[in-house]
Amino acid sequence: MRAWLSGKVATFTSASSVVPRIDSHQHFWRYDPAEYAWIDDAMAVLGRDFMPPDAAREMALVGFDACVAVQVRQTLDETRWLLALAGAHPIIAGVVGWVDLQADDVHAQLEELAANPKLIGVRHIVQSEPDDRFLLRSAFCRGIALLETFGLTYDILVYARHLPVAAEFVARFERQPFVLDHLAKPDIRRGEITAWEKDLRRLAAFPNVFCKVSGLVTEADWGQWTPAQVRPYLDVAFDCFGPRRLLIGSDWPVCTVAASYARTLGLVTEYLSGHAAEDRAAVLGGNAQRLWNLKVRTMSEERL
Repeated sequence: MRAWLSGKVATFTSASSVVPRIDSHQHFWRYDPAEYAWIDDAMAVLGRDFMPPDAAREMALVGFDACVAVQVRQTLDETRWLLALAGAHPIIAGVVGWVDLQADDVHAQLEELAANPKLIGVRHIVQSEPDDRFLLRSAFCRGIALLETFGLTYDILVYARHLPVAAEFVARFERQPFVLDHLAKPDIRRGEITAWEKDLRRLAAFPNVFCKVSGLVTEADWGQWTPAQVRPYLDVAFDCFGPRRLLIGSDWPVCTVAASYARTLGLVTEYLSGHAAEDRAAVLGGNAQRLWNLKVRTMSEERL
């Protein structure tokens, strides 16, 4: 059973242990133009392979110990590949993969993949579905209902306009842990915040919903964004989720269209500089470790 269900409030102040820093959202791929057709000319920097050794170099520069690999392609083969990468590269503490939650054999798919302890969650690219109420489809919800049995979270990947539907969806599964990706992609570029904030607060009212503070630089103007433009959105996220349900994430390598890995994570780490040490530790890794029961060796432990 995941720690969020235990009813106990986790703290991260023990002098005998170091809380790891965990990037909750990274992607890996071997680039193929046909498989990654969403990478257009504006994203040309992404048109190459991105593998764990590349991520490890970036992470070491900013003191992050581990990451969570998240699916990009909606295939079982990619999920198996990510799990194999996790087995070969210790920096990958867990995998949020894909299964066909609407399939008749979804239980068998989950049984196979969840046998690997590195599978910690499932995601579907709902933002790209033409049906704005896709999350409420009966077949999809039948699949979601199986995840608790396997101890898996579900990552909600939607746009801001989908937040009301996401709240309806979450209300059906009070014991299933959910993780909202990228704050539901608010329109930072245009400074739109009022409707997004109202809908985000409704979703955040469900205690089984966590949220990744990730993907924000790509929702701002790629070439001209500033921390001051993003800060109001961080203020809302911290106010409605609190420091115990937020997870830092880079969305690397996608973030590199707008900022380096260091600058992307620095946006959040600098924002946290005015917070209590315990809250910083929670957002920067403690919450991810607790939610997914991740086994991570910190850089300081590696040097022992």
